Amino acid sequence: MRPRIICHMITSIDGRLRTRRWTAPCAGTNRHVLMGYYEQIALRHDAPAWIVGRHTMSEILGSSPWPTDRQITEQVWPRTPFIGDRRKRNLAVVVDLHGRLTYTDDDIDGDHATAILGEEVSNSYLSHLRAVGVSYLFVGSGEEMLAVAMQGLYEHFGVERLLLEGGGITNGEFLRAGLIDELSLLVYPGLDGLSGEPSIFDYPGNSEEQPALGQSLALISSETLEGGVMWLRYRVERSTKAG
Repeated sequence: MRPRIICHMITSIDGRLRTRRWTAPCAGTNRHVLMGYYEQIALRHDAPAWIVGRHTMSEILGSSPWPTDRQITEQVWPRTPFIGDRRKRNLAVVVDLHGRLTYTDDDIDGDHATAILGEEVSNSYLSHLRAVGVSYLFVGSGEEMLAVAMQGLYEHFGVERLLLEGGGITNGEFLRAGLIDELSLLVYPGLDGLSGEPSIFDYPGNSEEQPALGQSLALISSETLEGGVMWLRYRVERSTKAG
């Protein structure tokens, strides 16, 4: 078993993610009101956990990267899940396979920090996470890598619903793994226009790969919000992927 995964994003009309680059809304429309819809809709999903990639979380934390040559202890930790003191808080989950983020405590905007790691992370890094109370679990290998981690969130933390909130590379990895069950997309009435800017899904594969192959979108609902923001919800329906 794993959580139901809802990819919840806000994007410009042309699918770009860097909000500071988007054109201004029409006269008389408050940009901050429009952007505020993102968190409002996220709350309506009533998910006890959200997940982002390392780059997105580093912007939230605003901390220095973990020094890879740092040694804290000679303690050897088993590569098994560590459950910190959650205290009934929601989970703020990050995919940080190589253990690059540094924490001062286990609190991220009132939620409990939880890291998804690769088994090759150093013992000193695991000591760091334990010292500040950050929970962690490990991924699997190969194509089942993320699926194993999601199963761990369900089994060890009781997460039945999870918001996937970017960035584009992390979203792309979940898409490729066939783990997204629903797309919740807020379309902001503005444009970026520049080629190469991050988009909703940025799977780093070659031109022969099709990370969305075998997945179709069935419209659940559409809603027009103040100022021209559109909220679109799609159910992801899967068929057997072609080779």
